[in-house]
Amino acid sequence: MTAPTDSDSSSPPLNPAATPFLPAIASLPTLSAAALTATLDLLFEPSPDLHALALPTVRTLSFASYTDLIDTLRAQLLDIADAVAGDDAEDEEGRRRLYGILGSHPRLGEKRKEVVLSGFSAAEQRHLQQGKEEEERELARLNREYEERFPGLRIARGDVREEEREGIRAMCDIAADRASKLLQKSAEEAVENGRS
Repeated sequence: MTAPTDSDSSSPPLNPAATPFLPAIASLPTLSAAALTATLDLLFEPSPDLHALALPTVRTLSFASYTDLIDTLRAQLLDIADAVAGDDAEDEEGRRRLYGILGSHPRLGEKRKEVVLSGFSAAEQRHLQQGKEEEERELARLNREYEERFPGLRIARGDVREEEREGIRAMCDIAADRASKLLQKSAEEAVENGRS
């Protein structure tokens, strides 16, 4: 018997209404590229640049927990931010990739039709878009402030390198929070299904 591939059409289609879940951390190195990418997209926003960085890491290292995985990716991203601090052409490519990762999170309240959002961001955006006109103005103000703080993502002001590092830390904190919520929800559903 052969292992299923990404193009294996004998698998049943996924239920889009099903609660998303994180696979067992020990299973990550054995998952298909599509399954690994989907797992990363549950934790972070979909980003081809993050996938290119994270997939080899997930394939070659063992992790005790999702916190361990996220901390490893955080360290890699901070190392990249430090490495691209110069102004030469090699730094520009690294910076472009870093900003591709950092810029993958949608603006608060932004309506994005062409971009695929993570399930968490899609729910967040639905909630935010139900706001009143005053809330929309406040979100626009907050987006402008954010864009002024993070270079390459929008317009920079202040210590550019520290803002990059702050963005990496915030992105990874969000991923850790998402992992915690997904694992908690899976545990609750397992208990509930055990009662049925």
